[in-house]
Amino acid sequence: MKSLIDVSDAAPFAGVEAAALLAALPDPTVVVWASGRFALNAAARERLESVSQGEADAAHNWAALFVPGTAQQLRDALARAFEGAGSRLSIQMVDTVAPALATITPSGPGAALLHLREAHDPLEVALELMDSLGLGMTVQGADSAVQHANAAASTILGLSPEQLTGRDVLDPCWRTIHPDGRPFPSETHPSVQALRSGQPLLEVPMGVYHPGEQDWRWLLVSAIPRRAPGSRTPEQVTTVFVDVTAQRRIEDEMRRSEQRFRSLVEATAQIVFTTDAQGVFNGPQPGWEAFTGQGPDDYLDGGGGGQALHPDDRERSVGGWLEAVQTLRPYQSEHRLRRADGQYVPMQVRAVPVLNGDGSVREWIGTQTDISAVREAEEALRALNAELEGRVTARTQELAEVTRFSTLLLTAAGEGVFGLDAAGRSTFANPAAARMLGYSVERLIGSQQHDLIHHSHADGTPYPKEECPIHQTLRDGQTRRIDHDVLWHAQGHAVDVSSVVTPMFSVSGEVSGAVLMVQDITERLRAQTRLEEAIEELERSNTDLEQFAYVASHDLQEPLRTLGSYAELLERRYGGQLDERADRYLSFMQDAVGRMRSLIQDLLDFSRVGRGETLPVPVALDDVMRLAAQNVQAARAAGDGQLTWETPHRVLGHAPLLAPLLTNLVSNGLKFTLPGQPARVYVASRQEGPWIHVTVQDSGIGIAPEYQERIFDIFQRLHRREDYAGNGMGLAICRKIVEHHGGRLWLESAPGQGSTFHLTLPAVSPSPAPSPTMTPLQP
Repeated sequence: MKSLIDVSDAAPFAGVEAAALLAALPDPTVVVWASGRFALNAAARERLESVSQGEADAAHNWAALFVPGTAQQLRDALARAFEGAGSRLSIQMVDTVAPALATITPSGPGAALLHLREAHDPLEVALELMDSLGLGMTVQGADSAVQHANAAASTILGLSPEQLTGRDVLDPCWRTIHPDGRPFPSETHPSVQALRSGQPLLEVPMGVYHPGEQDWRWLLVSAIPRRAPGSRTPEQVTTVFVDVTAQRRIEDEMRRSEQRFRSLVEATAQIVFTTDAQGVFNGPQPGWEAFTGQGPDDYLDGGGGGQALHPDDRERSVGGWLEAVQTLRPYQSEHRLRRADGQYVPMQVRAVPVLNGDGSVREWIGTQTDISAVREAEEALRALNAELEGRVTARTQELAEVTRFSTLLLTAAGEGVFGLDAAGRSTFANPAAARMLGYSVERLIGSQQHDLIHHSHADGTPYPKEECPIHQTLRDGQTRRIDHDVLWHAQGHAVDVSSVVTPMFSVSGEVSGAVLMVQDITERLRAQTRLEEAIEELERSNTDLEQFAYVASHDLQEPLRTLGSYAELLERRYGGQLDERADRYLSFMQDAVGRMRSLIQDLLDFSRVGRGETLPVPVALDDVMRLAAQNVQAARAAGDGQLTWETPHRVLGHAPLLAPLLTNLVSNGLKFTLPGQPARVYVASRQEGPWIHVTVQDSGIGIAPEYQERIFDIFQRLHRREDYAGNGMGLAICRKIVEHHGGRLWLESAPGQGSTFHLTLPAVSPSPAPSPTMTPLQP
């Protein structure tokens, strides 16, 4: 039994880079030593295992790859190689039809290298070539049954490869006709005739019914018989056909146009005339009279009506007529003739002599034909031809532009794009895919996509092909989107990607492949990680804010209450006993304590906005406005203010927040009034799509444009505390409440003209039309 060793252990290659190259060769390669040992690379080992069928002896015998005669030829060539002589042989392997090229070269003392290069099947090459040219091609046996058919044949005939294979051209299911519509008997089919006669038939026109389009397609069919060596009878016939349906339609259209123009020309024959033997009108000419308007006196006495000819044509036409009369040759010419309305029209003149029995001329008979329509028809035909040529050129340019654009788009695309066949092999890869994965485009094309770049999960565990969503699409034809997956880089690391796999279908509806688009999401995942870290940091900040609110509500207010209590005790015990300055200091102290308490409360309110865990619920704005009116009752009574509202809508919100919102806005309208004028505040709402737009309009002092954004910041005051009370927190709290509901708050105002606050809140559902009456509240 011969000894089988791994190629990397072969002494001539040990520690040499060539060993790795030899192991990676895609072609079967065998190293054979004169001692009988041999080494196989991966491709040769795979081929040997595929033909061994589990037999232990075959697994250790490289000659099992070849038919017996070929194996002996290789042994002889190896013996010569051991002596230093290389050679090349065309050999036959046991599992292929096409021959392979074997190269045997010396490889060190007592060793030889056997390299196999398989040839492609000529039939497959021919079928692929015909596909690329758009030509249908079938190979039929001696019984005219289809043995092979390319994809273009399937498309042209409207039948799947499975429906074509084995189908006999004598099958009555075929529907074929001649160009004139007569049936095309199957026994006269070019392939049948070529098989019978042994002679090729070229470009036979034929109409074939296309079941998918339910219409006829017109073909030019050529049949070329093929004889076996030494045989006179063809054993096969190759039938090639081209779809000329479009050209036939164009030719039919041109033929119909030509027939219409020809009929028009024939209908334009206006004048039939006769002359005597000398070429002179010899009697009444009704046609001439009707066309030219000349009477007999004009054309008989005028020498044959020559005065009706155009002056520029008269000499040439009359001279040619006289020459024809003298030589007795038929006369044909063109000239312009004046019509009865005075218009000159182009006419074609034909005349022949009528001879007596002795050969003398008895008379001349001729016609004058108005060829205006002919000229127009010729011009129209030229224009039509030019238009058709323009259409063909434009369509060709469009297709070229589409192809160029598609190529440019795929080349310039940032996403990786793969094309896969039904078996999962890569048939296309754009440069972005190659860059993303570190392979060349040539290396990606032709490889098993899953085995090369999609073989494992992110953690390195194997990824079974039956679980791969790409191969699931190849099986069931469903489009799939994968938000997060990994492909493997040529350098061995995983690349995070999102992908979309879209199936492709054949004419028969079968899944013929898929298009895979992948996007590198490494940066997106990093950004997502940073966002999660920022959210965690924000949550920590919110926790700190809650802790601050707790401190503000308990620890800060406790000493403030103590300070206020003792200030009040001092004022009660010693008020009026000290001097006026001491009383004023005590008043300042109590006022400061009150402002500090109000400021802390406002800060607490501001920090609490949006911290609630309750879900928004439908809230009636009318209910909120009634509560707000009660809250500002004292302010309205003190300033003789008036509040009215028209708010029939419902919003999706938090009632505990909406009441302070509208209370604050209405309170500002009642507070910031012009001196000596009562306050007027009007609140209204209207539906704007999914939002309720609320306006709060007052008649107050107004705000200059440069301050209209500043007032929404915390602690921002535009007036002295002695003029208008407040801490500058109210509008900041209002904006935070509105934004917590997902809406906006903004201002329109001008000094001395009042202010209008606008805010939007989410609507619950389509609301009824606003009531025609308003709800007033008088102080």
